[in-house]
Amino acid sequence: MRIPADDEIRALHERCAPSAEAFELVWTHCVIVCGIAERIMGGGFDVNKDLVRAGCLLHDIGVYRLYDTAGVLDHKNYIKHGPLGHELLRDEGFPEVICRFCSRHTGLTRDDVERQRLPIPVADYMAESAEERVVAYADRFHSKTDPPTFVTADSYIVRARRFGEHKVAVFQAMREHFGEPDLTSLAADHGHAIV
Repeated sequence: MRIPADDEIRALHERCAPSAEAFELVWTHCVIVCGIAERIMGGGFDVNKDLVRAGCLLHDIGVYRLYDTAGVLDHKNYIKHGPLGHELLRDEGFPEVICRFCSRHTGLTRDDVERQRLPIPVADYMAESAEERVVAYADRFHSKTDPPTFVTADSYIVRARRFGEHKVAVFQAMREHFGEPDLTSLAADHGHAIV
C-alpha cells in the first residue's frame, strides 16, 4: 500500500477547503495531532509510523464538507465529519485502511448512534488497529474551539463524562496504555493555551 506524503495530503486539504480560514483551522489541527502522535509513538509502540502520520493529517478532512456557501461551519451536524471524511477519501481513491482514520477517530459505538439518534449511518466508529488507536488518542488532546486549545487528560475526562462513564473508561484505558503526551512545547509553538 502506498501511503500519501505530507505534501500530497496538504494539497488535498487545500483543494477541499472552502476558504483560507477553514484550511488554517483544520490543517493546523491535523498537524498538531500529528505532533502529539509523534510524542505518543516515542514510547516505542509497534505501529506503522508513516501510516499514523497520514492518518493524523487526514482524520478531520471531512470537516470541510460541513461548511456552507457563506463559509459558516455547521456545528449542529459536526458529528457527520468522520463518515464524510471517509467518503471523501474513498472517492479520491484512497485505500480503506486510510479512509478509516476519518470514521474511526470519533469513538462512537453503534449504541451511541442509535441511542442518541445521530444523523450518521448506524455502525461502530471505534478505532481498532494500533494505528487508528494512536490517531484517536492523540486527537483527544487538541480542540478546534475558538480559540483552539490543547486539552489535558484530566480536562478531556471531564468532557467525556458528559457522554457516560463508558467513554471515560475507554479513554482511561488508552491513557494507561499510551501514557500522557507532553503538550508544553507544542502549545508554545502554536500559541494555544493548555486547558
